Amino acid sequence: MIDHRPGVLSPQNPREPLGSTELSMPRDRVSLQKSNVCSRSYFVVVMVFVHVYIINVIALLLYVHYNNGPGDSSAVDGQDSANPSFSNSGAHPLPVNPDPGPDAMYLPRLEGIKVGHVQKVALVPNKVHELKTLSMKPLLFEISGFLSDEECRLLIHLAKLKGLQESQVMIPEGGDELAEQLEISQEEIFNLLDHNQDGQLQLQEVLTRSRVRDGIWLTPENVREIYAGLKADPDGNGMLSVQEFKKLNTNAFQQFLQQRGVEKSQLVRNSKHTWLYQGEGAHRVLRQLQQRVTRLTRLPPDIVENSEPLQVVHYQRGGHYHAHHDSGPVYPETVCYHTKLVANASTPFETSCRYITVLFYLNSVPGGGETTFPVADNRTYEELSLIQNNVDLLDTRKHCDKGNLRVKPSQGTALLWYNYLSDGKGWVGDLDEYSLHGGCVVTQGTKWVANNWINVDPDSRRQTRYQQLVSRLGGEETATKRLEELYRGIHADQNQNLHTYQDLHQNPHTDQDLHTDQNLHTDQDLHQNQDLHTDQDLHQDL
Repeated sequence: MIDHRPGVLSPQNPREPLGSTELSMPRDRVSLQKSNVCSRSYFVVVMVFVHVYIINVIALLLYVHYNNGPGDSSAVDGQDSANPSFSNSGAHPLPVNPDPGPDAMYLPRLEGIKVGHVQKVALVPNKVHELKTLSMKPLLFEISGFLSDEECRLLIHLAKLKGLQESQVMIPEGGDELAEQLEISQEEIFNLLDHNQDGQLQLQEVLTRSRVRDGIWLTPENVREIYAGLKADPDGNGMLSVQEFKKLNTNAFQQFLQQRGVEKSQLVRNSKHTWLYQGEGAHRVLRQLQQRVTRLTRLPPDIVENSEPLQVVHYQRGGHYHAHHDSGPVYPETVCYHTKLVANASTPFETSCRYITVLFYLNSVPGGGETTFPVADNRTYEELSLIQNNVDLLDTRKHCDKGNLRVKPSQGTALLWYNYLSDGKGWVGDLDEYSLHGGCVVTQGTKWVANNWINVDPDSRRQTRYQQLVSRLGGEETATKRLEELYRGIHADQNQNLHTYQDLHQNPHTDQDLHTDQNLHTDQDLHQNQDLHTDQDLHQDL
């Protein structure tokens, strides 16, 4: 029994020391009303902050979800609505492209992050491709195994059936006529060529400014020979004054070498090529390749489908392509080939407006044939510095090994790079001068490549009008026929008169021949054991 008498310690209060003089008195209940109010208020405040925090987190997650799209979506051939699923090793995944319409005025761009960065993307069933960043200037990616060996051999076979022609068949002239049309005097041309404005045209200035896309490739030795032959440099100092330059016409250099005789090795490029239509009715592999490129670039399908056909190029031993840009700078008075009909203007300045280049290696090359990017990731770009100390970085026959970056051809590998910068608003900006590239001379074997160029007008309003025009033409087949009539030469190389839409689709080498029951150029011939067009043949030859 517990004694509750005053002065007796309770055994249930062991914390109270024995012998304490403090007597145990009856305790009155202490009012806790005020402290209870404080505790309740504190609890309410804490819960409010917790709920606000949770709501903010949910809102952030919803924002990321609806802006980037579902991160686990994957794309496979034949699924038009699927978006590519990007991921990378140890970093955040790339946002998946929204599907902007023609009025959205937004072009997604892949993120390079840094050189060597690897991202993963699902483009075909049961396979994950790796997207490796090779350079940031230009923004350049490598995708191994983009095409299967069978697809590579089939593209080569289709190109042979279509028939290949010389990539450079003429020396363009008309520079003087263009100067007259623009009302530019010889003295004004001289000032344009005189980069350092010292009143003298140096060798580097002449070379960098006088090399045309499909002309004769001028070397320092050529220029000295021309000076002597035309007696353009009487004092022999290797430089031209404005008075000496006025005695020459714009085509003097090209005409002099043409009269002397030109070998293929002296041309800007030495190859053969053809074009393969990828629209409605094209071979299944060509259609799937276009869809795969659409998923890779994350661009709206109509932009990709209304761009140039697939170009297949064959370089024999000794073949090359000197360093160049796939597209040109766009000035206010410049129009793009593919949108010139809706430009509502007449101008002598036209360019291809190739926003993206996707290059496919269709075979592995035993020797040479690399794709060189001479100034990739340079700190600065200076045109005159491309030729110095007897090293011409533009010359892929002599100095291909001097470039900053070279990619060796490997069958099935694809390269993707942007020829234009972003304008910072989601559209096309200025030409990326670092996208300068070329094909090194093939020293052993042969080289087969294919190019998909994605055409986008830097003027977003013109591009929108063009897309609306194509849409009004009706279905894809009808639109293609109308575009063949309205846009002859638009999707062809700007300096090749033979590469018009009419040439792409008329006899004797038409896509219809490849897909209808005529002669031996049918899909059935390509995939059955008939004559020479068998699968066995597709797996040989190379």
